[in-house]
Amino acid sequence: MTQFREARPGDFEHIMRLYRQLHPGDPVLRDKSDAAAFAHILGSPGLHLFVLEADGAIIATTYLNLIPNLTRSASPYAVIENVVVEETLRGTGLGKQIMAGTLQAAWDAGCYKAMLQTGSRTPATHAFYRACGFSPDAKTAYLARPS
Repeated sequence: MTQFREARPGDFEHIMRLYRQLHPGDPVLRDKSDAAAFAHILGSPGLHLFVLEADGAIIATTYLNLIPNLTRSASPYAVIENVVVEETLRGTGLGKQIMAGTLQAAWDAGCYKAMLQTGSRTPATHAFYRACGFSPDAKTAYLARPS
């Protein structure tokens, strides 16, 4: 039995363990700026860090950002980031489960669309997002990074 819920302060290390699976090359931050960012996210309206929990263990996470908007009848839109399922449990339907909860939270907030980006070139990743209801053909994404 799994539970979809918002992250709580005690979930930080568990979520960071999943993020290390997503980005294994990211450095461990000794200055605790990641913990400060986590606290900021938890305390900010419109920012939602979700987890999927099973038997007391956090096995998946998503990050939902609700963006206020002046177009589309002032309807907000959603950006979903950092979708991670415990690597030993991938392919078991847990990703679809957490994405369904995340999308429902966006719809419940009145969002007219939800977007995400992936840097993955793996066909299975793209098939997963299509199965969750995302279309790769609706928009074109561009990315800029500081030089």
